[in-house]
Amino acid sequence: MSLPADTPPAIADALGYLQHYLQELTERQNTSEHVINNILVGLTAQIQQLTQLMTGPTPTPTVAPPPITMSPPPVNPPSLVLSAPTKQQTRSKLSSPPDFSGEQTSGRAFLNSCTLYLCLAPEQFSCDEEKIFWTLAFFKDGHAVRWFENLFRQETNTSVFPIQSWADFEQQFQSQFFLVNAEADAVNALEGSSYYQGNWTVDDYLDRFLTLVSDAGYTDPRTLVVKFRQGLKANIQGRIATMPFRQAANTDPEAWYAAARRIDQA
Repeated sequence: MSLPADTPPAIADALGYLQHYLQELTERQNTSEHVINNILVGLTAQIQQLTQLMTGPTPTPTVAPPPITMSPPPVNPPSLVLSAPTKQQTRSKLSSPPDFSGEQTSGRAFLNSCTLYLCLAPEQFSCDEEKIFWTLAFFKDGHAVRWFENLFRQETNTSVFPIQSWADFEQQFQSQFFLVNAEADAVNALEGSSYYQGNWTVDDYLDRFLTLVSDAGYTDPRTLVVKFRQGLKANIQGRIATMPFRQAANTDPEAWYAAARRIDQA
């Protein structure tokens, strides 16, 4: 834009500045419009892609190939380690005592069987009364049943069971069902020859011998050796007495028992 010739210099400079500024604003506006147009074009393209994905046909799923089966390498089986039986497992194998009919010859064995069971399974019994009634349950015949019935007859009459402790039960059982003269009979047997080994094995002879010395109350080691040796077969006595090594001493009954068993089983 041309200015009149008489336009003052200051005004001319101001007008020139304004003209330059307007031109610069126009250029900036054109640049901004170009950038905005590019952004709009990009957004439009992205919207179209999203629309196609949402409305287009469902793509066919890709089927994965079947897996390749490979045989695993052979595995050696683990070694079998046998663990010791637990206490509970041991108790589950316990046998109940046999039925008892009251014979004095079997009274000691029956009471020992009951006592062993009670010792190995104490958790099954909460008091002495349960132990006593459990034992009485095996009284099936003869004098045992009559004694059993008499106890409950006394309870009916007095409202109190006549035996209150296991120790009392053991004492009364022994007085009723143990041999009356067991000690005297055992002493007489050991002082005679009826207990000798004869045709028995050493194991059988030893079982009988130990029962007799227990009933007789013999505890002196030298006496036990003398009586045991006296009842052995002569050939076993001689072989023990002439053993070249580890000869059994005359005060060691356990050594004599072991030596006799070894010779008999050889």
